[in-house]
Amino acid sequence: MRIVIVDNEQRARRRLKTIIYSIDEDYEVAAEASDGVKGLELIEIIKPDLVFTDIKIPFMSGLSLIKAAQAMNNKIQYVITSAYEEFGYAKQAIALGVQDYLVKPVTYEEVVNVLKQSKGKLKGDSIEEDEDLNILYPNAHPLVLKALKMIENGYSARLNQKIIAENLGMTKEYFSYLFHRDTGKTFTVYLKEYRIKMAKRLLSTEAISKGEVPYQVGFTDPKYFNKVFRETTGETVTEYRRRNRLS
Repeated sequence: MRIVIVDNEQRARRRLKTIIYSIDEDYEVAAEASDGVKGLELIEIIKPDLVFTDIKIPFMSGLSLIKAAQAMNNKIQYVITSAYEEFGYAKQAIALGVQDYLVKPVTYEEVVNVLKQSKGKLKGDSIEEDEDLNILYPNAHPLVLKALKMIENGYSARLNQKIIAENLGMTKEYFSYLFHRDTGKTFTVYLKEYRIKMAKRLLSTEAISKGEVPYQVGFTDPKYFNKVFRETTGETVTEYRRRNRLS
């Protein structure tokens, strides 16, 4: 398993690396970075299986790093290591699908558990396809299924047809044709509907505030999010929350 560590504290990087190497020779720290920009470059080049990142790192926060990296590669798993045990950070990490949130100083037992879980997930991914997607789209091209999985994992980040097409090794035009043929929807419509589906899940809980929801599902403009939400669901965010008794 190839691992990348992103942390501006050299001592923290050294400690984590030492723990990893003491656990099993199957775990390899392929690279280290002291800031978010360099970390993103290394992730793009190395394509590791697992990334440990602090939240407060120079040039690009750990959360922003994860969002950007997810848009490029949806197979990588992420673990946050932070000195800040703040609920706000934890909520954002959960929304990004982060595997775990460890508070520094990390312990040997915590790292062992994280690596075991990550290794198990990798083995599962290597021997089985996403059954739900195969059931929903039984005749879809394998690359379309991969694109749908990329949307599931990266909907909260910057995502568009060009990025996915490039990751799948095809032209934007051909990807657009395949996607519409196999799903019955354009990529843009599918992505909007999926993001609204995820937004409804968040709005149906009290995990985060209503104002945070647009950003958690990939929208940068709350007004545009409200417009799309109403077009997709037939009701406003307020009406939806009221119906679910969450206003």
